[in-house]
Parts: sequence; structure tokens; C-alpha cells
Amino acid sequence: MSAALGGGAVRTLRVPGRHGYAAEFSPYLPGRLACAAAQHYGIAGCGTLLILDQNETGLRLFRSFDWNDGLFDVTWSENNEHVLVTCSGDGSLQLWDTAKAAGPLQVYKEHTQEVYSVDWSQTRGEQLVVSGSWDQTVKLWDPTVGNSLCTFRGHESVIYSTIWSPHIPGCFASASGDQTLRIWDVKATGVRIVVPAHQAEILSCDWCKYNENLLVTGAVDCSLRGWDLRNVRQPVFELLGHTYAVRRVKFSPFHASVLASCSYDFTVRFWNFSKPDPLLETVEHHTEFTCGLDLSLQSPTQVADCAWDETIKIYDPVCLTMPA
Repeated sequence: MSAALGGGAVRTLRVPGRHGYAAEFSPYLPGRLACAAAQHYGIAGCGTLLILDQNETGLRLFRSFDWNDGLFDVTWSENNEHVLVTCSGDGSLQLWDTAKAAGPLQVYKEHTQEVYSVDWSQTRGEQLVVSGSWDQTVKLWDPTVGNSLCTFRGHESVIYSTIWSPHIPGCFASASGDQTLRIWDVKATGVRIVVPAHQAEILSCDWCKYNENLLVTGAVDCSLRGWDLRNVRQPVFELLGHTYAVRRVKFSPFHASVLASCSYDFTVRFWNFSKPDPLLETVEHHTEFTCGLDLSLQSPTQVADCAWDETIKIYDPVCLTMPA
């Protein structure tokens, strides 16, 4: 079923010639959304960072910034409501300030291939960014310093996803085409845990907001799997239903056992892994690969996504507007 209008109207912004790769709600400003996009499906051409605001009538473009290569991911600063970091096909990260019309403020160029993932740490007291690249490395950055602080090696294929633990300072996870999920500590040089999570490339991972030991992975095998870091021999759950690769997975900030996924099958799916029938809802409002997905930190019902069909959408799926 399509939940397009069930929980209220879908707000849509069409961005001609731009194919959406990532979307992230501002942690500060309700209704503000950032989207990283690329021309020509990210294969060639430039990239654009889009800053959107929502109002009663829909979505409006607040500001956009162009870069000379495709932008594949975006993360908001956790200590300045105007600042974000993007990453690009040319191996660089860019620091932007939405209060300034031009940019970027700074460019960090060390990766030797596409940078597919970037994330700003959420734990208080540290302002660090991790980036994951097709050069098979993860790099650690302090945005106030021009050079990376550390490089983490060990993955044997491209890295698609890097994400900080929301619980443990200095701890982050990475997911790779080498079919592993890896857990790292910035205070240690080597990897802490290696999980052979799928027999396929893993395109995304996320940490549960309510359990420091629980992560989810999404892979080319169309499945999502949950992992308890205290015992990684078997997944604690497996969620099946997507018909093509799972591109991005996100745990809910409001419900301990609810998560969302988007896929190359054009759908976004919502799940409750604690239920015998875990699939809550399937949203089918895109006509191309759906790559970007985020759940609002301010509204328990609001979701944003973006796709290669040149649209960005904000909506309230039915399953999040009804009591759990």
C-alpha cells in the first residue's frame, strides 16, 4: 500500500537535473532539511547541496550550493545550526555555512577515490567527523583542523557507510562492499569487532538510539539484519521484503524497535522488529532508486527521503501516526 496521503499531505520539491543521494533533518531547526544531490546519477557532472524549509503549503528552497563533483552524503554540525559537511566523488569533504551565500568554508582533500559517507559525532564534548571512501579507508576529522587526525584501514573493498555511536564517545561503525560491518574506536588503531554480516555488499548501517549494542545493516541481498555486539555469530533479526538492494537504513529516534529502509526497488519500508509480522508499511511514491532517508528528531511522525527521480519528499507515514 502507499501511505502517500494517509498521515497528511506529502510535501514535494522537484529539483530538475539533480538526483538525490542523501537527506538529513537539522538537529536544531524544525522543518529544515539538507539534501546532497548529483547530476547524471553521480556518474559525471557537478553536485548540489540543497537546504530546504517546510511550511504549511509545502517545501521551499532556502539555499543551494554547487560543487564541481557529485555530492553523496551530508551531515549537520552538532554544535552550530548553520554548519554542515558534505562528501564528494572527487575524494573531498566540504564544510558549508548556510548563513553565507557562497562556500564552501573549507575543503578537506585526502581520500583518493569517491567519498560515499560522512557523519558528525553526536556525543557531547567531541566535535569529530568520520568519512568513508571507495579507497577502502575511513578518515577521522576535526572540522577546525585542515588535515585528518587518523586513517583507519582494514576493509577490503569500498566503504559505503560510516556512522558514530550515539551512546559511546569515540566509537563508530562502518559497512563495506567486503560484506562486513566493523566497529572502531578512535582511541585504538585497529578494528574492535568485525561482523561478517551478509554474503553481499553492505550499503548501509545504523545504531539503535535505545540500545548501545544494537545495529542494523542493509545490503544488496535485499535484507536488513540486526546485530547485538555482545554476540555477533547470528543476527538478532532479519527483515525481508525489499526486492532490490537496500540503500539506507535508519532507526527511529522515538521508538526503540522501529526502523525505516529505502531501496533500489523505489520503496521506503517501515518495520518493527519486535513484532511477529515486522513490516508496518510500504511507501511507493518514487519512480527511481530511493537513496536518501531520515527520520525527524523533532517530530515523531515525520520522514524525509530523496531519490533519483529528482524529487525530495517530507511526509508522515500512517504507521508512525498511529499508536504503536
